[in-house]
Amino acid sequence: MPTLRDATTADAAAIAAIYNHEILHSTSTFDTTPVDADDRRAWLEAHSTPQRSVLVLEDEEVVGWASLSAWSDRCAYARAAEVSIYIHADHRGRGHGRSLLTGLIERAREAGIAVLLARICTEGEASIVLHRKLGFSSVGCMRRVGEKFGRVLDVELMDLSLEA
Repeated sequence: MPTLRDATTADAAAIAAIYNHEILHSTSTFDTTPVDADDRRAWLEAHSTPQRSVLVLEDEEVVGWASLSAWSDRCAYARAAEVSIYIHADHRGRGHGRSLLTGLIERAREAGIAVLLARICTEGEASIVLHRKLGFSSVGCMRRVGEKFGRVLDVELMDLSLEA
C-alpha cells in the first residue's frame, strides 16, 4: 500500500527525475529545461510551510509528488494556492494522482487556504478529469498561451473553493 507523506530534501533526486521526464516528454509542465537535485532541494526549502508544501507518494520508491505553491507573489492572493501533481510514467493508472490530490486538498484545508487553482494543458485530459472528479470546476480556457515541442497550446484554468 503506497504511503503519502511530506517530502524531505532526501526526496529531491526522485522528484527531479519524475519532473524531468515531464519536462522532456510532455506538456504537463511548460518548463523546458531539466532540473537537478540541488534545484529541487532549494525548491523544497521554499515549500516548507503548510500553505506551500510538497507531498510524495511512496511505494518502495517515490512514485509521485504534488505541491501547493503560491498562485502569485502579491499579498492579496495569499488565500489561494496552485496545485501541481506528477506521477512517475511507470506508475500511472493506479489511483496515485487521486491520492496525491486528495492529500493536497486536505493539507490546504488544514492550512486555511480558501481556493485551489490548477493550470492544465488541454492535452492533459486525464488530469482535467481527475480534478473535476475531486470538485474542481473550469474557470475558462487560456487560448494559445504556451508553446512547447513546436505546438501552440491552450491551458484550462480550474478552481476549487474550500470555503464553507
